[in-house]
Amino acid sequence: MFFGFDIALAVFAFLVILVIFAGVKQIPQGFNYTVERFGRFTKTLKPGLNIIVPFIDRIGARLNMMEQVLDVPTQEVITKDNATISADGVTFFQILDAARAAYEVRDLERAVLNLTMTNIRTVMGSMDLDELLSKRDEINDRLLRVVDEAVSPWGMKITRIEIKDINPPADLVASMGRQMKAERDKRANILEAEGFRQAEILKAEGEKEAQILQAEGEKEASFREAEARERLAQAEAEATRMVSEAIANGNSQAINYFVAQKYTEALTQIASAPNQKVVMMPLEASSLIGSLGGIGSIAKDIFGDDNGNNGGSNGGAPKTPKTPKSGVPFFGKSDGNE
Repeated sequence: MFFGFDIALAVFAFLVILVIFAGVKQIPQGFNYTVERFGRFTKTLKPGLNIIVPFIDRIGARLNMMEQVLDVPTQEVITKDNATISADGVTFFQILDAARAAYEVRDLERAVLNLTMTNIRTVMGSMDLDELLSKRDEINDRLLRVVDEAVSPWGMKITRIEIKDINPPADLVASMGRQMKAERDKRANILEAEGFRQAEILKAEGEKEAQILQAEGEKEASFREAEARERLAQAEAEATRMVSEAIANGNSQAINYFVAQKYTEALTQIASAPNQKVVMMPLEASSLIGSLGGIGSIAKDIFGDDNGNNGGSNGGAPKTPKTPKSGVPFFGKSDGNE
């Protein structure tokens, strides 16, 4: 009797333990489980210990709620300008609603992968090759908006979509290299020509400024030279006036000085000629030098001496000019060696 009771007790204990294990569920962190009752979704179990009705409720889908990454395989894309390229990428997504992710779509990862590949072809096919190579950020943003909007009914969020590699054909890469080299050569030639042009402009402006300054200098020099000639003419006129007044007043030394000065200046110009080593003077020149004294004596006879007497010492009779040995009349006193 006791043996049968023990067996019944053991069976009961086993059933209790079985019920406990069937009704208590431990959910790990980062996961959500769905609960189905007779095949119908009832609730979602969060991380930690959860209790369900044993043998009536069961675990439906076990979903990872952490952010996940999905590799997008390489595929060929025809661009807007009919260039064939190969591109691959990577997609980051996170499940926000476990029930919708479990029951709104079948094979969630496969659906996200195909949706991403389709939109990559759509977005990249609407752009030129140059835009694809230079605007990856714009491509990523457009893909993110389109795919995230498409998967939002599935209770998930697309966090990032990145294009990893864009590989044009080898011949197209070579053509692009030649195009880039030609473009750089063109820019270099343009910059060089622009530099030459700027240099010529600066040179012309410098020459213009130099000519202007030279013309200004010549103008100033002409003004100063004209002013000097004017002052010289005024000085000559003043000297002539003073000589005339002196002659009018009977001063014979003034005209003597005036003639001697002009004659001396003429001799100075003759002697300072750069192409003359020997100066040949005519005989009349020496006679003219000696006649200066005679000119002074004539002036005295005409206008009177310093004492106001008109004429010479013989009562006013003019002196007879004496003839030197050279044959040229000489006015003035004789030195006794005629």
